[in-house]
Amino acid sequence: MAGAVRLGHSGMVPDMTPTATLGPTNPGLSGRMKLLLALILTGQFMAVLDASIVNVAIPTIRLDLRASGSDLQLIVAGYVIAYAVLLITGSRLGMRFGFRTAFLWGLALFTAASFACGIAPTSQALIVVRAIQGAGAALMVPQVFSIIQRNFTGPSRAQALSVWAATLALGGLVGQVLGGVLVSADLFGTEWRPVFLVNVPIGLVLLVASLRLLPIDRPMPARALDLGGLISLAAAVLLLVVPLVLGHEEGWPAWTFGSLTLSVVAIVVFALIERSVERGGGAPLIAERVLRAPGIAAALVAIVLALSAYGGFLFTFTQHLQGGLHDSALQAGLTFVPLALGFALSSLNWRRLPARWHQLVIPAGCVIAAVGYAIVGFVVADGGSGGLLLPVGLFLGGFGQGMAASPILTVALSKVAPEDAADASGVLTTVIQLGLVLGVATFGSVFLTQAAAPGVHPTASAVALTLWLIVAAIVACAIASVAMIRAQAANSLIGTVAEATRSHLPAMPPNDDSVSPA
Repeated sequence: MAGAVRLGHSGMVPDMTPTATLGPTNPGLSGRMKLLLALILTGQFMAVLDASIVNVAIPTIRLDLRASGSDLQLIVAGYVIAYAVLLITGSRLGMRFGFRTAFLWGLALFTAASFACGIAPTSQALIVVRAIQGAGAALMVPQVFSIIQRNFTGPSRAQALSVWAATLALGGLVGQVLGGVLVSADLFGTEWRPVFLVNVPIGLVLLVASLRLLPIDRPMPARALDLGGLISLAAAVLLLVVPLVLGHEEGWPAWTFGSLTLSVVAIVVFALIERSVERGGGAPLIAERVLRAPGIAAALVAIVLALSAYGGFLFTFTQHLQGGLHDSALQAGLTFVPLALGFALSSLNWRRLPARWHQLVIPAGCVIAAVGYAIVGFVVADGGSGGLLLPVGLFLGGFGQGMAASPILTVALSKVAPEDAADASGVLTTVIQLGLVLGVATFGSVFLTQAAAPGVHPTASAVALTLWLIVAAIVACAIASVAMIRAQAANSLIGTVAEATRSHLPAMPPNDDSVSPA
């Protein structure tokens, strides 16, 4: 038996357990291994893409389906909610039934739901099938990392993981541009529907290829499914997001405040369930011991702030471009190219910096992003197109966010005990998705409320206000990231002092109850 890497339950961080290597041990990527990597990463790319590709199609969907602003927010957020809540469970299902089986079922569900999205007759139907699409993504995506870890070794694994990381980093931003291209093409008079239907032929090809190329693996001992935690977490998220989305159109009736209050209760119930599961020797979705790791609490705050700013910006700025400036979907999509280039440049190259700088990269990136978004807010506030300063601000915003968001997982996990790494990675990855949901719900509601007010340039005023709030969130993210770094440094100092103290203490003879080592 070779000492291979087995995936931890989170689907993100491996734990070291002896298992059989299923694939060949090629020194580099070639032949069948390239096909395998292309297959699974295409599935992952579709899932990541669909979190954002719909943004540029939203104005067209509004007109065609006569959707309200709240409907539009739920069309975007429903996918991410299902994906976030079910992500860890999807990873555990992969371990229980086999990574190949879980990938195939996830891909089939995602493809079928994409078809249903493309033919949805109403906005309400689209909201439902978008959530099902997110569930398919949550079952499919965690298996990609697992398949790479079990079938690639040495240099081929390093190459595969580099492409995997790039796919994750760029999928969302490519979605903004590709969405604009597809909507503007208006293929066969279908307007917005190709942003979903394009997944169908690709998904069917991937399904056929997967049956031939994906290696057959055996199910392995898996952690129990935390159904109580899953249900209570889903309830907490829905009780929080739904009133934030619907409140601005309904005039904030009493039920919205009741729902927000119940969301707090649901979060407390979720925490109690997780503590009970952990103390009973089970496998909670979020283990309490993970939250006690140095800097993790501050890291979670930083992630929520960074990703809510990112998700909120993509949703609201697209509405301004197409609703306020009357840009076509293609023009709106191309507007985001500088943002995508900046994000790609920093997110794919920050590791080249000296290791001692990696922690400081996060707050520095936040500062750069805040400057970029402040420039964007300033140049669009008068209702104009922003001129040459707009792409500059977008590039800085993307560069800073890529610089801040990409290393935060690595830095946050650096002080987590090795045996808790899989749990911690699952928590952080789930919180990333929840941050996107909160961004669409909160910043989207602010924008839609302000855009409905009378004025000369209502969407310009709305997006300017939203951008100032986004800048504030990014500055708060910088503060939280510094708190994370300080907590980790303090823990390292305490550990160093303790170790030095132990090394200078005289050896004590064992007492009568102790057992001397051999």
